[in-house]
Amino acid sequence: MTSWVGRTAAEIAAAVREKRATPREVVAEHLARIGKLDGRLGAFRVVRAEAALAEADEVGARGDLGELPLAGVPVAVKDNLPVRGETNRVGSAATPDTPAEADHVVVARLRAAGAVVVGLTNVPELCVFGTTEGVHGTSRNPWDTSRTAGGSSGGSATAVAAGLVPLALGNDGMGSLRIPAANCGLVTLKPGFGVVPAGISDGDWFGMSENGPLATTVEDARLLLSVIADTEFVRRDAPATLDVAVSLRSPLAGVTISAPYANAVREAAGLLIKAGHQVRRADPPYPLSLGVTSLATWTAGTSVDAQGLDPRLLARRTRVHAAIGRRFVKAVRTGSARQALRERLEPFFAEHDVLLLPALARRSPKAEAWHERGWLRNVLANTAYSPLTPPWNLTGWPAMSVPLGTLPSGAPTAVQLVARPGSETVLLEVAEELERRQPWRRTAPVG
Repeated sequence: MTSWVGRTAAEIAAAVREKRATPREVVAEHLARIGKLDGRLGAFRVVRAEAALAEADEVGARGDLGELPLAGVPVAVKDNLPVRGETNRVGSAATPDTPAEADHVVVARLRAAGAVVVGLTNVPELCVFGTTEGVHGTSRNPWDTSRTAGGSSGGSATAVAAGLVPLALGNDGMGSLRIPAANCGLVTLKPGFGVVPAGISDGDWFGMSENGPLATTVEDARLLLSVIADTEFVRRDAPATLDVAVSLRSPLAGVTISAPYANAVREAAGLLIKAGHQVRRADPPYPLSLGVTSLATWTAGTSVDAQGLDPRLLARRTRVHAAIGRRFVKAVRTGSARQALRERLEPFFAEHDVLLLPALARRSPKAEAWHERGWLRNVLANTAYSPLTPPWNLTGWPAMSVPLGTLPSGAPTAVQLVARPGSETVLLEVAEELERRQPWRRTAPVG
């Protein structure tokens, strides 16, 4: 009997379209793996076992089955996006326990493409922090279960990395796709502003949050991105030679890049040189004010999301984050600091097609009860290991995380790729080049 666990979404969809597999058997096999492993991994808040099997049968009966790009593919959805009939708790005890009346537009697009939603994945409260734990569970990195999967799309990353699903939907407001993808050895792309419908919580953190894919291969990331963007990201017949800038400089003063992540960037640079690209060292002109801009926008977004929630039911770190952010909301809403950052960085990206830099500064923190710890300790832990993702939310430009290299523990490291607006296809092509020349292990050795 063919096993579909560990197969890519593209392989599964092709098999279902060609009647070599049924959606029910594919979904049932993945549900069995979730039942076996998720008790110690903490990927899901809700598993929709009965509903998913019924919906798989509906997909199998569709007259357009042979045309569906995600035919029968099990997917997981981050628990800050509405899924019809399911509660949307956003990692909190303070949010309403009321089933959603309709799917979010990107969830609806997944279903229209033939995907089956098997569950909603764990997030930190209000998706604030770069570790995923709270009242609904703790998401662990399947490559090293002593470590957090990252956040805030940590549950989605855990699900894909452990082979519980081949694809998951997440979103990214300060690195929330790229951080867990880098920790868990996955491919992700935070699209540029307006490429994919956002509609995440209350105001998308002033336009910084974007929905995107978590996948094991670049092909699968391209496939899911095309579905949720309702735009096909077609490979160019003759990709151009690119000017690639390589930087190991942290945007935040005083934060250094550890050797495994610096080595991953050097290795990626060598692979791109061999591919014929022009690669040279060049640091973006990050302003000294970047840390202040990031903190102000981060806290202000949380302040807006926390409005109307009972503060007594929020974790202390969330309450403090929101309280600090209230004083910044008015200034952040103008967008002037983010526009100034874009104007400062635009000349750099006019000169360089792609920026290659570390995805993280160091390995992720331990998988512990971070939601029970103080606000300052959480902020310092987050900024120490992930200072390199927020600038590209502030600018609204596309950015990817791609696995490359390993830590001494055997867990993966990763590099980040950034480009100017409208360059999603370029980033996917560069990621494919790295994947061809240095393939990565797709599923963590669990189970």
